[in-house]
Amino acid sequence: MIMRATATATLAALLALGPQQQALALDEDYGGSATYGEAHIIADGWVRDEVEDEFLPAPPGYVSNDPNQYNAFPQCQVDDGNLAIDCLAKQRVCPPRAGGKPGVPVIWKVAPREIENPTWTDWNGNGGGPTCLYDTNPEDLLPRIAARIQREFDRLPVAPGTLTAQPSPHTLRGAETNFYAKAAEQPFDITILAQNIHIIAKPVQYRWDYGDGTSLGPTTTMGGPLPQDRWGEKTRTSHAYAATGDFNVVLTTYFQGTYSVNGGPNLPIPNQGQFSSPPQTVSVWRSVTRNYADDCNTNPRGDGCPGAAPGNR
Repeated sequence: MIMRATATATLAALLALGPQQQALALDEDYGGSATYGEAHIIADGWVRDEVEDEFLPAPPGYVSNDPNQYNAFPQCQVDDGNLAIDCLAKQRVCPPRAGGKPGVPVIWKVAPREIENPTWTDWNGNGGGPTCLYDTNPEDLLPRIAARIQREFDRLPVAPGTLTAQPSPHTLRGAETNFYAKAAEQPFDITILAQNIHIIAKPVQYRWDYGDGTSLGPTTTMGGPLPQDRWGEKTRTSHAYAATGDFNVVLTTYFQGTYSVNGGPNLPIPNQGQFSSPPQTVSVWRSVTRNYADDCNTNPRGDGCPGAAPGNR
């Protein structure tokens, strides 16, 4: 049986209904426009999830190199505005994603991009079968993701930078102790609002808390190692302790993030994330200089020699 459908309900209205309700709505002339009313969909507006075999909205600014334009039609639509009632009972069921509303089964058709009123032909990218379409408001989707992205970024298991001290674990009071960091760019894949989000966290700044009440940064300088014969030299990240004792040094690494939605462009995450390394203890000793008339071979029991009394070693 072929039914004529002339109403102008948008795809969003159909998404609010289950499969049986969709069929009923179409049968009552509630929806089913050949172009889903306002939902003329082109390649730049949608991306296809190959795993789930469905189309999802791409964020604004997503650009495709595809020379074609695409349009989604109800699975049971046979021509302009006509639906096959017998097909409705057998159409593909699109289950809800992450507790949301069921999707709509659609058949995608293709035409050259430059033609404004084209003759649509079946798109065979998925064998010509129906796919599921979710979330028909891309202009609203991206702001909702952006509102949550900072919180999700701060929750990521980003590995903070690692801290190295030279010399370590012991250094001398008044001498320059060289500190430097190592940190790497890290990728993450998460899901927000049933969309695939790819995040890249890149280290951009460092803060050094030396444990004696002084700090350096944030600074873009991560420092670097010195050869042992240059230990004690002043560097851009070194520190000279004025007192002896054990000090817990903490390195905080600031990461700047970008994220993409369903393979779209990389978008900036507004604020940096701060991730601190575990405290590293540096023991600061004092140095004592004395002059002696002989060495330990001549006087094995002299101050500082192996045979000296315990208090003189």
